[in-house]
Amino acid sequence: MASSSRILFSSATLLVTLLPFGAARAQILLDGEWSPQFHEDQPERIPGPELVDYLGLPINDAARQRAESWDASRLTLPEEQCRVHVAPYIYRGPLDLRIWQEKDPETQQVIAIKNYISTWSQFRTIWMDGRPHPPDYAPHTWMGFSTGKWEGDVLTVATTHLKTGWVRRNGVVMSDQATMTEHFIRHGDYLTHVTILKDPAYLTEPLIKTEDFLLNLHASDASWVYHCRSAEEIANRPKDQIPNYLPGENPFLREFANRHGVPENAALGGPETMYPEYRSNMRQSARPVSRDRVLPRPVPPAEIAVQKVQGNVYLLVGDGANLLVQTGEQGVLLVDSGTEEVSAKMLAAVRKLSERPIRWILNTGPDADHVGGNLAVANILGSSRHIALVNTPFSTAVNNVEIVASDAVLARMSAADGTRPMYPVEAWPTETFVGNKDEVFFDGEAIEMWHAPAAHTDGDSLVFFRRSDVIATGDLFDTDQYPVIDVTRGGSLQGIINGLNHVIDLAIPEFEEEGGTMVVPGHGRICDEIDVVEYRDMLTIIRDRLLAMIHKGMTLQQIQAARPTLDYDPLYGATSGAWTTDQFVEAAYRSLMRDGKPTASR
Repeated sequence: MASSSRILFSSATLLVTLLPFGAARAQILLDGEWSPQFHEDQPERIPGPELVDYLGLPINDAARQRAESWDASRLTLPEEQCRVHVAPYIYRGPLDLRIWQEKDPETQQVIAIKNYISTWSQFRTIWMDGRPHPPDYAPHTWMGFSTGKWEGDVLTVATTHLKTGWVRRNGVVMSDQATMTEHFIRHGDYLTHVTILKDPAYLTEPLIKTEDFLLNLHASDASWVYHCRSAEEIANRPKDQIPNYLPGENPFLREFANRHGVPENAALGGPETMYPEYRSNMRQSARPVSRDRVLPRPVPPAEIAVQKVQGNVYLLVGDGANLLVQTGEQGVLLVDSGTEEVSAKMLAAVRKLSERPIRWILNTGPDADHVGGNLAVANILGSSRHIALVNTPFSTAVNNVEIVASDAVLARMSAADGTRPMYPVEAWPTETFVGNKDEVFFDGEAIEMWHAPAAHTDGDSLVFFRRSDVIATGDLFDTDQYPVIDVTRGGSLQGIINGLNHVIDLAIPEFEEEGGTMVVPGHGRICDEIDVVEYRDMLTIIRDRLLAMIHKGMTLQQIQAARPTLDYDPLYGATSGAWTTDQFVEAAYRSLMRDGKPTASR
């Protein structure tokens, strides 16, 4: 018996010796309830930062201009009131933090480390099971998508897919291109949280911050719940009125510097202001911003990729516009059909989702990357244009494809205009509408098409799946670039703003301005309401700047040289390609001049 014990002991010793050091010892436990300590950066974290205090932040000129245009009154907008602090910022405020592990019930291996943050009642998951981060076109969230690994006793976390949020909550923002690395370090009853934020759009170098927490053995559950409901704080405010300051007109630009005797150059921030040696110089920091997007547009997958949005609606991502597929017992419905060149791949991807026939195509606009596949779909079962009785119950009772669009789309597709040839008749819409709205009921779901007049073109439509709670915006919305305004085909900047406000009216977030109605842009990633709000705000602010410049008598060339889009160019700008920033500014300018010269509302 003693001999057997020695054998078992020796085997166990050998196993421990052979195991990697990290696996051989238990990782430190972070579980518990933690309360923040505010001895570090207390003025910023509790009363809140003062206006135009950007001291110590490595921001560029775009970030500074965006911050200076920010008006705190914007938080009175219903869609802004429940905005959540993003993961890189939320730990800095007053909160209670609960940490626990989620384990596989069979193996007891840690799947994830969970955080519950009392501010805005946010749940955060740090995946520990080695799963990859989502693709570029997946939704972004307040807490982002996080994966973790142990480095000794330090939990290191990598986070992507973050929404736009604060770097400092006085107007300095991080973009949705930002990523974060974190370190959770426990020393007995103290927990240190280190964040390293990188944002190619607005930060010139990584921003490092730390916070400390103390283990709390007497937490009150009453302080752990925060539910926000928005309200109409200012009655009868026009939907396209977004509080903002024009460049140079922020009345608080010098308030912080004057109150504390800080040189104005220092108060305006920049990477130099992060370091002690800046005291001996204190020159104003200037970090010029390229006219180009800081990161290239995401490369489309080689094959058509399929991503479930929610309900019965799926996104097809490929070389062209975003397409939506609704599936059910009655068959398949498409929102747009993509380019002619990828129609075979598109049809193959649809067949993987459903073997049932495609019965409907709803076109959001007349562009080739939205209607180019109409012909290939129509050729499978035939178009109802080959049936004598059209727009009657008979036409939908036989095996054919119905193509629905606003009347202007038919007008564009059925005529050559010198640059675009006429489409084959089978690709034309079989049913059109001339009012504000059309309706389809298919696969057990009500679907609304809403006309967006004079937006990208004069033929744009939104498509709203009411049961699945998904909106397709077409080219009103593009997370990768400024919207294309086709002035020659009836497009206008104001029409796009109006269309985006309609999307915001239709969308309802699930909780704290996140989730709920999902919004799929014509190009780019899956979004929700607050992402549309960011885009709408950007376009409205640019409109207000253009109108102010027009009223000053500035020419188009002078306006373009003044760069009214400076603070948004890192996200949407381009100096080459099919749609440049100068083209956008010119189209916006010409549409505003054509529509009259309305007074900017700020």
